[in-house]
Amino acid sequence: MVLKGLHTINVNKAPGPDGIHPRVLRELGAELQWPLFVIFSDSLSSGMVPRDWKKANVTPIFKKGVRSQPGNYRPVSLTSVVGKLFEGLLRDHIQNYVVENGIMSSNQHGFMKDRSCQTNLIAFYDEVSKKLDSGDSVDIIYLDFAKAFDTVPHKRLLSKLRSIGLSEVVCTWIENWLQDRVQRVVVNGTFSTWSKVLSGVPQGSVLGPLLFNLFINDLGEGIMSNVSVFADDTKLCRPVNSIQDVTSLQQDLDQLAIWAAKWQMRFNVDKCKVMHLGCKNMQAPYTLNGTALGKSIMEKDLGVLVDNKLGCSKQCQAAAARANKVLSCIKRGIDSREEGVILPLYRALVRPHLEYAVQFWSPVLKRDIIELERVQRRATKLVKGMESLSYEERLAKLGLFTLEKRRLRGDMITMYKYIRGSYNNLSNVLFTSRSFQRTRGHPLRLAG
Repeated sequence: MVLKGLHTINVNKAPGPDGIHPRVLRELGAELQWPLFVIFSDSLSSGMVPRDWKKANVTPIFKKGVRSQPGNYRPVSLTSVVGKLFEGLLRDHIQNYVVENGIMSSNQHGFMKDRSCQTNLIAFYDEVSKKLDSGDSVDIIYLDFAKAFDTVPHKRLLSKLRSIGLSEVVCTWIENWLQDRVQRVVVNGTFSTWSKVLSGVPQGSVLGPLLFNLFINDLGEGIMSNVSVFADDTKLCRPVNSIQDVTSLQQDLDQLAIWAAKWQMRFNVDKCKVMHLGCKNMQAPYTLNGTALGKSIMEKDLGVLVDNKLGCSKQCQAAAARANKVLSCIKRGIDSREEGVILPLYRALVRPHLEYAVQFWSPVLKRDIIELERVQRRATKLVKGMESLSYEERLAKLGLFTLEKRRLRGDMITMYKYIRGSYNNLSNVLFTSRSFQRTRGHPLRLAG
């Protein structure tokens, strides 16, 4: 397993504070597998983690807002590549244990095998749309934890790990891994002094996301509303057709506030919003920790714009704008117009903006379809020799399909995954199989 891990190391990643480059580990995998196996075995059995594995170079990644505000940056830790290799082995062991024992909440889609932002969005808003189609009004609460990964209390995390039955050997190692950690900030090649880390799981580590998932795994216990979680991004919804429904949703918010206080987590109430859906919605007010939640008619949910009509036009406009912005940068910054230059750049930097989670928000209005397709029209015209050809001819010569055909193909692949593939455990939420009284009939036929 050590050799397999060495051979799968990404050589394009940066080294950690120990300076050991991932290329060295990959190229010398055969020679290093046994020494590393001995180090890993001794570390796990003794519960002692090498000091170099506890150091992190923190790179601030800008999120949004004012660049001069430190709070608008996400700290990402670069740690030892050797340490991350062992973290990966331990993560797989814990993940297998969690899956085999059905420990992880089905509401969690973050950092989980066969789960993604797209599966989260599809599952949650399918439930919302069903309620709206049946004539209900629906309120959605979008919650935001303040610095969630950085504020996880170590002792409480360890108590949760022990409560799910992880072996004492593993818990002892994780406890030592969390203790005596130090980090320094790196900006433009300049290093700050080392400072101690007293709480949180390292962002950028391999083990950290799974530990965070386990820490918030009981977040939805006792909540009557529909809860959906992607790492620390949490939202809940409930039909609200009466004062009692509103009261129940408020009680769920109060329960979440109690959970956060108990486990020393904090909601950023200013960023928590409520969205009212349905033409007869009562527009009821809600509070969290005594502070009124702001109302919103449109939210960016896991990178996708969602409005109170559940339309996709705003998302189409935003996706096209982002893609056009990148395409303009390529046009201005790249002198070459050769197919071998422009096409890879388009595929890697432009098209992903048009197809991110698109099986959730795929356009149905002709104007939206045209707006997205227009980006690819522009991109194919950049290629030398394509200027005078029609769009269909350009696609044929470049070996591309229209974005509409790619979305259809993606829809079919996603549908297959839900019915027969890796998403099969999620399909019962979205689809109802038709029962047969006769012997003939496909067992996977869906009810109309």
